[in-house]
Amino acid sequence: MKFRLFLFLPVLALMSCDQKPSSFENQGHLMIIGGGKRTSEIMQTCVDVAGGSDARFVIIPQASSEPLETALYQQEDILKYGAGEVSYLMLDSNNVDDATHLEQIKNATAIFFSGGDQIRLTRLLLGTKLLDEINELYRRGGLISGTSAGAAIQSELMITGEELLNTDVDRSYGTISPNNIELVQGFGFLTEAIIDQHHIKRRRNNRLMSVVLEQPELLGIGIDESTAILVNPNRTFEVLGDATVIVYNARSARNIRVDKLGNFAVDDMNIDLLMSGDRFSLITGERIY
Repeated sequence: MKFRLFLFLPVLALMSCDQKPSSFENQGHLMIIGGGKRTSEIMQTCVDVAGGSDARFVIIPQASSEPLETALYQQEDILKYGAGEVSYLMLDSNNVDDATHLEQIKNATAIFFSGGDQIRLTRLLLGTKLLDEINELYRRGGLISGTSAGAAIQSELMITGEELLNTDVDRSYGTISPNNIELVQGFGFLTEAIIDQHHIKRRRNNRLMSVVLEQPELLGIGIDESTAILVNPNRTFEVLGDATVIVYNARSARNIRVDKLGNFAVDDMNIDLLMSGDRFSLITGERIY
């Protein structure tokens, strides 16, 4: 049986987690929110990192089935934490690269991706000039933030939510097995890990553990509802919010194997359960004390 392995150049593994941010390509921050109710701590930190009263947010709500209503709600929410300006984009496949939209991103200090269906976002934005501008915003020091679907899209490999082998919709993610969890290209702001959202609340440990055992070079970061991680330019992150984050780490695991029924097994896989205030290195795969 062949596992679906994606190889990444191990450049980051050679870096020390205490290097200055100037050593890293991207100078910005990521706020990756696991869905559910967003706490005041998470949203205030978003605004503060983006520039406080000088922050200029652009909301991209197209993951939602009701993008305008979602954008208006999130605009009001972000403004109450003191952001200087909050706008939103009504995008479709015909206007996504309009000059006015590109200019909005160029002038922004932060992006906020809404929740919904992450496939709507990747289908709309992958390969566009708009996504190039968002990447440039991140490189120059801006904030990329998002919740639920807007969290999932931030990793280079993205969980879609679909299963390839199990067709029983009433018993989702019932096994830890290879070739079952669908992965597609995400936006790639986070290259060291795969993100899963609503993680503990919706009992999604089986699907993320399956993915990590297929992609052992990548960490699996499961973020619960009302919880977020703030990823710094030096590739460390801090946990914020009301619940917890689970990090699955098979980088140094031994003897990843599959039995005759298609069940994964592994020796010495590391699992860290992190709470608000805990800090973690994406490079070393260890908690920072």
